[in-house]
Formats: sequence, structure tokens, C-alpha cells
Amino acid sequence: MSRNPTFVSPFHRPHCLAAAAQSGKAKLTHPGKAILAGGIAGGIEICITFPTEYVKTQLQLDEKANPPRYKGIVDCVKQTVDGHGVRGLYRGLSSLLYGSIPKAAVRFGVFEFLSNKMRDESGKLDSTRGLLCGLGAGVAEAVVVVCPMETVKVKFIHDQSSANPKYRGFFHGVREIVRTEGLRGTYQGLTATVLKQGSNQAIRFYVMTSLRNWYKGEDPNKAINPLVTGAFGAFAGAVSVFGNTPLDVIKTRMQGLEAHKYKSTLDCAVKIMKHEGPKAFYKGTVPRLGRVCMDVAIVFIIYEEVVKVLNKVWKTD
Repeated sequence: MSRNPTFVSPFHRPHCLAAAAQSGKAKLTHPGKAILAGGIAGGIEICITFPTEYVKTQLQLDEKANPPRYKGIVDCVKQTVDGHGVRGLYRGLSSLLYGSIPKAAVRFGVFEFLSNKMRDESGKLDSTRGLLCGLGAGVAEAVVVVCPMETVKVKFIHDQSSANPKYRGFFHGVREIVRTEGLRGTYQGLTATVLKQGSNQAIRFYVMTSLRNWYKGEDPNKAINPLVTGAFGAFAGAVSVFGNTPLDVIKTRMQGLEAHKYKSTLDCAVKIMKHEGPKAFYKGTVPRLGRVCMDVAIVFIIYEEVVKVLNKVWKTD
């Protein structure tokens, strides 16, 4: 008598159902892997994109009242290279590099920790929860890493435009800032930074989560080509730029060498509007757009690829 090939023993059925359920459930990324992968991605990315960050910051610090030193992006690059060589475009890289690694590590670590708690039974993270997880990750990185790192970076770049630069290097600059302004000197513009980073990551992770869910459809474990990940990341970066560049301009002014002119984040915004008009809130948008699109695309590509490698050598299930 032949056996029915579709027959499954009752004793094996629970196991089969569990296996089927597991196969349809999205795989979670351990926060430890996220921290390591994020740090590696952040370090590589900033070495590639820093010149655009330098130009963006110079343009944002260039106030009409002074009057402006630069006519635009090309003029800023030309003056910098003429005066300091190509290396001048990398002034302040050390301060950002030292911060970019822990920044990305905190960002992805906190995001994966929060998202692992907020996924549904199938392991799927919807767009709204992705936004909330991104917001939490942005606030965490702002307080722990970004604010002190950005303050030092902006002061370094602003110092570059002085006739007699006073900072000889990263550690010398940090020491001088702390000596003259105290630890509070490295936390200038904290409110603006929290607002900027929180909205930044909320927007980016919301867009990335939406695009990933759309691409994967009903298969949560569907592989995504690195180029597709990069395209999604670039789009998410562009959306975040247009969404929060005004906050970025305010943050930059609050952290510059002329920060003493502003009583608070609100006062800074009011003075920019009064003396320079609404267009000033979008200074540096073009170089920031180029940098951020590259930044987010590169970071997400490297992050995803490093996680794949870690999943092979670091078993956490």
C-alpha cells in the first residue's frame, strides 16, 4: 500500500508549523552587531564625504553682515585650495572622524535595540514605528556623541577662516575649548542638535523602513541588492535634507566661534530671520544635499554588508 506523500505525522506537525512560522519571520539584528557594523560604516563614510561637509559648514558660517567671503560652492573650494591646498578641504576631519565612528555605532545600536522591541509577531517593523525608533536613535546620538563632536568640528572649521588659527590639532583644540569655556563649551547648541539629529534619523529611518517594506512585500527576509539599498539611502538622505536644513543652520551658528551673540536657539533663529531673511535657513543646502545623499547611501550599504559578514562569524541566535 503506497503512502500518501502529503501525510504528516501528528507528532511532527507542531515542529513543522514552528519551522514554517520561523521561516516567515524577519530575522532580527543583534544590537551588538549593529554597534560594530555602524562604527565601521561611519568611519569609512566620513573619510569619503568630508570635503562636502567642510564647504557646507563654511557657507553656513558666512554671514551677510560680515560681509560674505564666498560667492558660492565653487568659490569656497577655490579659496580654500588656493590658501591651504587640497588638504585644507580636510581641516577638521580628525574631530569628525573621532566622532563619526561612535555616532554611527550609537545610532544603529539604539535603532536595532528599539526596533527589536517594537516589531510585530512576524518580525516586521511598520513605517510609524520605524520613525519612532529613528527619533530615539537620533536623540541618543545627539546627546552622547554628536553635540560635542559637532561643536569641536565647527570651531575647527571656523578657526580655519581666521587670520591666525589658534587650534593646532584635535586634542589641542578640545583642550583649549574646555580650558576657556569648560565642558559646557563642547555642548553649545544642544537643543538645536537634538532637534536636528532627532528629526534627521526619524525621517531617514521612516523612509528607509517604508521603502524596504515596499520592496520586500510579503517576504520579510527577501535580500536587497546593495545598489538598491544605496538608492533607498540616497533618497532618504535627500528627504531629510529638505526637511531639516533650517535646524542644521541654527545648530551650526550656535556652535561657531560667534555663538556668544545668541542667547538661545530661538534667539539665533529670530536673528537669522531678522538680519538675513528666510533664505539664510537654507544656506549650504546644495553641498549638504550631496554629502548627505552619499553619506546615507554609503552608510546603509556598508552597514548591511558588514552585518551579513558578522552573521556568519558571530552567532547570536
